[in-house]
Amino acid sequence: MTAAPPPPPRDSDAPDAEPRHKRERRKDARPGELLDAALDLFVEKGFAATRVEEVASRAGVSKGTLFLYFPSKVDLFKAVVREAITGRFDEWTAELEHFPGDTADLVRECMLRWWERIGNTRASGITKLVMSEAGSFPEIATFYTQEVVEPGNVLIRRILERGVRRGELRDIDLDNACHSIVAPMIFLTMWKHSLGPCCAVQHLLDPETFIRAQADILTHGLLKPDARKPTP
Repeated sequence: MTAAPPPPPRDSDAPDAEPRHKRERRKDARPGELLDAALDLFVEKGFAATRVEEVASRAGVSKGTLFLYFPSKVDLFKAVVREAITGRFDEWTAELEHFPGDTADLVRECMLRWWERIGNTRASGITKLVMSEAGSFPEIATFYTQEVVEPGNVLIRRILERGVRRGELRDIDLDNACHSIVAPMIFLTMWKHSLGPCCAVQHLLDPETFIRAQADILTHGLLKPDARKPTP
């Protein structure tokens, strides 16, 4: 009697088979993996030098798969910025609305939280990238201005308007006051991605100490004399 043929292998018996639910989870994770890989490479190499093939390879997918999610390198960069930075503004705005302290405390806290959530992360390299390559890629410079610079200035302006409204700040040029608060954070970003990694100068600057000093200088220069108080 001829032996019955063996049953077809189950998915778990086939070396290259993958359960459907696992494949679906993998597909859902791909955009995040691509964005993570792209952020690493943009910060390491810059926009011009980063190739989409490298991003796909680092994420473990084909270039064709990458283009299913992001039609171009510019679209990929925009998605990275939205994921790493722009998505934080709603959170920061909500925190502003419920902050219990005075304006000096709020300015300092805003700067410290920026350092914790952006400046001290890989995302801070995006700022250096844009400043370095804006002239060659005006589209990404315009996008960064609209998605990061302008919302950031709006948020800082609201902080300062709150201080004026509460009688803690004198009547000031709010636009330039916003630049004064942003400038130390840009300095920290450029330091971190240039001189900061050098052993010979690492000890010259502690970011949180620098931020507290800058916040103290800025707010005590803006406060009315009768509203001044020591900064903890």
